[in-house]
Amino acid sequence: MNAKPSNTGRSSAGASQPVSPGLPPTVSFDALGLPSELVAAMTALGVTEPFPIQAATLPGALAGRDVLGRARTGSGKTLAFGLALLVRTAGLRADAKRPLALVLVPTRELAQQVSDALTPYAQTLKVRLATVVGGLSINRQQAALRAGVDVLIATPGRLADLVERRDCHLDQVRITVLDEADQMCDLGFLPQVTQTLDQVRPDGQRLLFSATLDKDVEQLVRGYLHDPVLASVDPAAGSVTTMEHHVLNIHAADKYATATEIAARDGRVLMFLETKAGVDQFTRHLRASGIRAGALHSGKSQPQRTHTLGQFKDGEITVLVATNVAARGIHIDTLDLVVNVDPPADAKDYVHRGGRTARAGESGTVVTLVTPNQRRDVNRMMSEAGIRPTVTQVRSGEAQLTAITGARRPPAGTKTSGGNAPFRGLGSRTGRPAKESRKTAEARKIAEARAAARVRKGR
Repeated sequence: MNAKPSNTGRSSAGASQPVSPGLPPTVSFDALGLPSELVAAMTALGVTEPFPIQAATLPGALAGRDVLGRARTGSGKTLAFGLALLVRTAGLRADAKRPLALVLVPTRELAQQVSDALTPYAQTLKVRLATVVGGLSINRQQAALRAGVDVLIATPGRLADLVERRDCHLDQVRITVLDEADQMCDLGFLPQVTQTLDQVRPDGQRLLFSATLDKDVEQLVRGYLHDPVLASVDPAAGSVTTMEHHVLNIHAADKYATATEIAARDGRVLMFLETKAGVDQFTRHLRASGIRAGALHSGKSQPQRTHTLGQFKDGEITVLVATNVAARGIHIDTLDLVVNVDPPADAKDYVHRGGRTARAGESGTVVTLVTPNQRRDVNRMMSEAGIRPTVTQVRSGEAQLTAITGARRPPAGTKTSGGNAPFRGLGSRTGRPAKESRKTAEARKIAEARAAARVRKGR
């Protein structure tokens, strides 16, 4: 995917991006201190006006100061740290296996988004950029490091593997970026993050960007940032004025039909389910119903995940069914609907799932399907997120469902499964009985043997 980056740093749009609504206009990129050749390259790609987070942090970052930036997802954080990182690395040359700058991100998808956003500007400044993530050939990543990498974009696990193999040494890293620091902590990467920070140059620059600043992130700030520039310029995702929130109260038996009709709408939709098995089952059902759908979760290989995401961005598939792996690090232009088929476990997950829409000032809708036994938990989660959704009781086929989501019946003449079959549990598949567990099979055999013994005794 070689799409032009936009000012979000995670978009394929080439159009000029305005500042966030409700905030005063910012100065130009040229006035922020970026070199003229970089500004020219940005202008050619349609990036002409800085977002508030960029205007607030670039001067300090370019001066070498530590930065602590809080801004909602989709607000332009990638270029906020990326442009300063590239400018301060330009003109230097890394030795083999010893990068000069490091961008640490929680997921493979986010690593690819950051790489896509920064590559054209790295080429302009002649900065060598490489990405190391799990799920791809470690041999190629080793070869890239041996050839010399100026800026390394990495996930914590793969970076730790390369350091342990002595294929990467961090003692020359003079600029370290932690992107989506809160998610790295949520995913259990805090020990690896601190180990990494302990290995880079102690006098180096640290740039930490996050959508939320919770307890673990505060630990990183206190331990590793020195007199940082502070920037918190955007509202939380739940209060974005261009985002609508709907809770659709449904009957459990009608959940599958309702979700299917939403998936059959005109236009793209991102649908979140809780488990990998649930994602695969629902995707199979949508395809059988004539809906162009793809599945995205951590059980897929990285090439599969990249291909599916590319199909969704290009419009080859209209429905992306995913677990929380797609809740961050993914930007899709003009994605106006996110559906929580399974409600998220907590407020933070809701905020980041919803953050896939209404990005960079665009409008969007987040819909959560809620069955009666889920209402109490969802109400509590919404309250914690600071969101007051519009609550509507709906059934599949109703005009209200169409008015809110654009739902429609699946294409005529296609195979569909009725009821709520794929939500009965793992292993169930339309037209096939669920696979029997070992415990159930053993109990069945014992019962059959006892029944046979009673028959023999009765004879």
